[in-house]
Amino acid sequence: MQPILKNKVYLYLTEFFAGMAVMAVELGASRLLAPYFSSSQIVWTIIIGTIMIAMALGNIYGGRSADRDPNPDKLYRRILVAAAWIALIPAVGKYVILGISAVLIFSVNANYLIWAAFAACMVIFVYPLFLLGTVTPSLCKYTMENLEDNARIVGRLGAANTVGSIIGTFVPTFVSIPAVGTSVTFLIFAGILLVLALVYFLSSKVRSTAAVVSTALFLLSCLLGWRSNFAFWKDNLLYEGESVYNYLQVEETDDSIILSTNVLFGVQSILRKDAGLTGMYYDYAMAAPFMAGVEEKMVAGEDFSLLVLGMGTGTYGSQCARYYPGMRVEGVEIDGKITDLAHRYFSLPDDMTVTTYDGRAFLNAVKDRYDVIMVDAYQDITIPFQMSSVEFFTLVRDHLKDDGVMVVNMNMRGQQKGNINQYLSDTIASVFSEVYTVDVLSNTNRELFASNNPRILTCMAENTERCEDAALRAMLERISRGLTGYEAGDYRMTDDCAPVELLGMRVIDELIRDEVAWYKQIYKEYGIQGVINSL
Repeated sequence: MQPILKNKVYLYLTEFFAGMAVMAVELGASRLLAPYFSSSQIVWTIIIGTIMIAMALGNIYGGRSADRDPNPDKLYRRILVAAAWIALIPAVGKYVILGISAVLIFSVNANYLIWAAFAACMVIFVYPLFLLGTVTPSLCKYTMENLEDNARIVGRLGAANTVGSIIGTFVPTFVSIPAVGTSVTFLIFAGILLVLALVYFLSSKVRSTAAVVSTALFLLSCLLGWRSNFAFWKDNLLYEGESVYNYLQVEETDDSIILSTNVLFGVQSILRKDAGLTGMYYDYAMAAPFMAGVEEKMVAGEDFSLLVLGMGTGTYGSQCARYYPGMRVEGVEIDGKITDLAHRYFSLPDDMTVTTYDGRAFLNAVKDRYDVIMVDAYQDITIPFQMSSVEFFTLVRDHLKDDGVMVVNMNMRGQQKGNINQYLSDTIASVFSEVYTVDVLSNTNRELFASNNPRILTCMAENTERCEDAALRAMLERISRGLTGYEAGDYRMTDDCAPVELLGMRVIDELIRDEVAWYKQIYKEYGIQGVINSL
């Protein structure tokens, strides 16, 4: 046995840092995948499941390897390889994800995001975590001197691994990822493993080609991967970064500035440079104040209040305040970094109150009642389950005035029976007596309006007639023609059962299948070159 291994502290440190690295890589995996596949419970399940598979296989192999050939050089060589692999993830991981996605999009007809996320996890993360999974059984071989204290030794190794895992859980989430990003987080923990293994080889005076190659790859990764852009193909980004909750991307076009929390699709907020209507669902949501009598109340000098749950950068709130300067607009946004971006890039008024809090927790904490409450809270592209239940919409109803209106943005129109919009609409209809929906032209959004005031359509018509802005009035008239009374069914979500992630994934698959059908036909007729030419 090498002299350094006679020092049990070093062995416990090996176990400690291995456990730390495993959890750090797991959390980093979620942030690497989220911009492409979302951070839903389904994606988390895939990450945890694949990592547990890797660790289990590593435990089996590590035990057999240590019994067959108890040479510690092999263990620390595996740690070197794991360190180099983890260091390369920021530089090459995004290309692997997009490559896998491109292949699967032409070969998978159902559950595309699930298969793509699973395949990406298997290719990127299973091997290095398999190698780290060999650490514990190997160390058991080197630390036990007799059978009398084997349980005590195993207990200490387990404790060292667990404490390392705890630190590896908290540091990435609350320190490294918000401060320096996912890419640097991978490099930090890869560097820790690299140093750990190099200490072994240097102190043991063992020459190792793996040590030289791993160090070179780590340094190369530090040069190439420390500032790895997720949307590397875009050259018009004003900002790309991460917060505790989200991947954040601010993009500038000729006429707009756009916030997105997903690389591949989705617009969370938008600022029109001409200060006009957006042409998106925010315009359709403008019907809610008119259903609540905004024109007559503002003319009469009455207080009119709007609460936006899921403020984003304030597109809807700012738009309402621009048309009705006297309206009191309040927002709730769980991600404080988004609010910072709102002031920096999206001209959010300084006097507009935005509370950094969860929307439901906010309603539980305040007693105010509002004329309009807009529910537009999303985690990436998925509605938080706690803001989709009967209990939540009952809470919203209790914070509306007697003639108040709730408007809900539903971002995915499903065609299949029992889709997420049916669940949401039926749930809302169990709380409100008046429910109307309208589909947004040219995208997949649907706006839902709910109230217990039976006159909301009459009120909207009367207030639309008073509207002096021609563009807004034309939009309201278009909305009025498209409004449909909702006939409730039996789909309903509660705090106990709200499968929003699974329902959302089904609709996304449906949308992706429709979008790529044309490219699949080109691929079938002309091959990959035909697809490239059509892009």
